[in-house]
Amino acid sequence: MFDLSAFGVEYGTLLMFVMLLALLLTGMPLAFVTLLVALVFTLGWFGPPAIPLITSRVFSFVSSFVFVSVPMFVLMAALLDRSSIARDLFDAMRIFGGKLRGGVAVQTIFVAVVLAAMSGIIGGEIVLLGMLALPHMLRQGYDRRLAIGVVCAGGALGTMVPPSIVLIIYGLTANVSVGDLFTSAFAPGFMLASLYIGYVLYRSYFTTGAAPQLRAGDELPAGEKLRKLKGLILPLMVVVFVLGSIYGGIASVTEASAVGAFGVLLSTIVRGEFSVQMLRDAAMQTLRTTGMIVWIGIGASALVGVFNLMGGIKFVSGLITGISDVPIVVVLFMMLILFVLGMFLDWVGIALLTMPIFVPVIMQLGYSPVWFGVVFAMNMQVSFLSPPFGPAAFYLKSVAPPDITLGEIFRSLAPFIALQALAVGMLVAFPGITGH
Repeated sequence: MFDLSAFGVEYGTLLMFVMLLALLLTGMPLAFVTLLVALVFTLGWFGPPAIPLITSRVFSFVSSFVFVSVPMFVLMAALLDRSSIARDLFDAMRIFGGKLRGGVAVQTIFVAVVLAAMSGIIGGEIVLLGMLALPHMLRQGYDRRLAIGVVCAGGALGTMVPPSIVLIIYGLTANVSVGDLFTSAFAPGFMLASLYIGYVLYRSYFTTGAAPQLRAGDELPAGEKLRKLKGLILPLMVVVFVLGSIYGGIASVTEASAVGAFGVLLSTIVRGEFSVQMLRDAAMQTLRTTGMIVWIGIGASALVGVFNLMGGIKFVSGLITGISDVPIVVVLFMMLILFVLGMFLDWVGIALLTMPIFVPVIMQLGYSPVWFGVVFAMNMQVSFLSPPFGPAAFYLKSVAPPDITLGEIFRSLAPFIALQALAVGMLVAFPGITGH
């Protein structure tokens, strides 16, 4: 085997980066790319005796008790996809949005917040809202770009609003309490949703043609309001039980995820929608999604493990801290790196590859790792919307009318990306928003 250690850590880091980039460009999945590079560098730098050290790192990742919450939250989302809970929730929100110009767009963002608080999964929300809210807004005469932006940006709120799987993976990687992350992300998540709502209302009232005029007769009768209000009961109960048990100290994140999955399953039974086929399909979707996350985690953990043994993490940390003597400049440089990576890589891979390097630097600079976790999640919000590979656009394209192109979707997201960048800036400038 060729001795890679002869390159030294500087050129070894460069070689590793080039190999990763070259293999990713072939279309090979990220999990297999990271595993292959990790194996090449383990054998080439240390030889076969080092392999057990790498596998032990992988085992510590997949055996974490908190990780059990991931399939539970994915199962919740999969069951929501197959029930009419989201549809009834959307109908119920008409009660609150009916008196506002742009009310349907506002109610879409509220529904997105509730769905995010139920499952923490992004893709399913965008698909659901794309099927429910987008056609409704287009029929009513909303500006196409505003409607598209609301669905994509609102559906991506699952990144920030607890119980966010992004925060769970960050907590596992950075060895930070997931409960603390959820508590700290609560206010920033609603802050971002409020920025969206403020933008929608501004466009609706001050831009001609952005939203339809309110018409007499749009107000729902009292009996209809009462009937639709019933659609709020089960979703809000699930949210209260999941988040209430975490914030109240009654249950851990893992236990609360199981309560939530059971709550959504029970809701489908109460509503008469449950079937064995539905449960089977939801379970298969959960296996596929969780399997993808686990494989990416295994590959990234192995790669970071060998990179750490090479002295690469210490080397890159030194490079980052050497950018400037001003801590905030170093933080902004990290944000830039995350933003660029977010254009090309999955957030799971970004978290697992960068956080072992970034978090020690953040703590060395005197910042809270909990605060940085919330900033990281907000940064990943931007990556979900930004071209060329923003997943939100592709999720919506899969259910949008044929005349809506990917190019139009990405153009529609520009103002919402600007709002996300503003939110990141606010968190960096005012860390107290997170309570840390």
